[in-house]
Amino acid sequence: MKTINWGIIGCGNVTEVKSGPAFNLCNNSRLIAVMRRDSEKAKDYAMRHNVPKWYDKAQDLIDDPEVNAIYVATPPSTHAEYAIRAMRAGKPVYVEKPMALNTGECEEMLSVSQETGQSLFVAYYRRALPYFLKIKELVDSGIIGKILHFNLILHKPPQPDEFEGSQSMGWRVDPSISGGGHFHDLASHQIDYLEYLFGPVSEVCGFGTNRAGLYRVDDNVVASFRFSSGIQGTGSWSFTVPAEHKKDITELSGSKGKIIFTFFDKPELHIESGNTSDMLYIPHPPHIQQPLIELVVKQILGGGNSPSTGATGIRATMIMDRILKHDHSYNHIPFA
Repeated sequence: MKTINWGIIGCGNVTEVKSGPAFNLCNNSRLIAVMRRDSEKAKDYAMRHNVPKWYDKAQDLIDDPEVNAIYVATPPSTHAEYAIRAMRAGKPVYVEKPMALNTGECEEMLSVSQETGQSLFVAYYRRALPYFLKIKELVDSGIIGKILHFNLILHKPPQPDEFEGSQSMGWRVDPSISGGGHFHDLASHQIDYLEYLFGPVSEVCGFGTNRAGLYRVDDNVVASFRFSSGIQGTGSWSFTVPAEHKKDITELSGSKGKIIFTFFDKPELHIESGNTSDMLYIPHPPHIQQPLIELVVKQILGGGNSPSTGATGIRATMIMDRILKHDHSYNHIPFA
């Protein structure tokens, strides 16, 4: 295999800029097919992005002999189904985050990856972004000394379609499709990156509740973490605050200073060490998943390693399941 010929299952909004164009910008990689259940939308996407093939059935794309790797960009409820089908067809898979609806589905995906020998990657792209790599570099350098504690806050207002009287709410607040609302959608990125930064979580506890009553899933979550490295921290997520009170801030407190950064806001990085302070601005690339996709392509071709795989991707789902006390029989998985 000298060139990765990608097929996308689910060419929705996330693929328009964040990921889709990147497949044609990476060396030894090209996007040759897309699938969407609405054939007109699939055709429209293909025409706009110069993709030669489009399908309205996932299996037709999976069975295309020219497609030798598949990107599953559907909502979480079908991640496991399509990823497993693709791997059983002998094709490596790059799947959107969170990895699946729950830990059990993630386990099944990993099992099939091992059984078939097909690689499985998860789109936790912060592990490859320059802004987040810089944070890790600073932490590892000891510029703020020994990390003592972290505090994460993500507070956002409701989406326009989530207010009372809305005819159709987005899939992210339908637990049968998303797995658990905005917390699963956004906190999964944060939890995954914190494990990349500090190592595995060894203990976690938390609570989720629905305070505003706009939809069925939890809209407020709090959690406390302990990592195997000894680092401890807290997280607070609220998705129903007034717009003027939105906040995205994570603060790492060390024995010599602190680092303050955001996960979803402007990529500004504040460093306080001793009597000095500095602010760095490290812009994200135009196609934010491209750095990770480049590493995925290299690993498939045998020339590198992706920092985000199925084995790392399952962790965020497992931790979220435990925070929200989703009582599943597969909680035997060692935590760290």
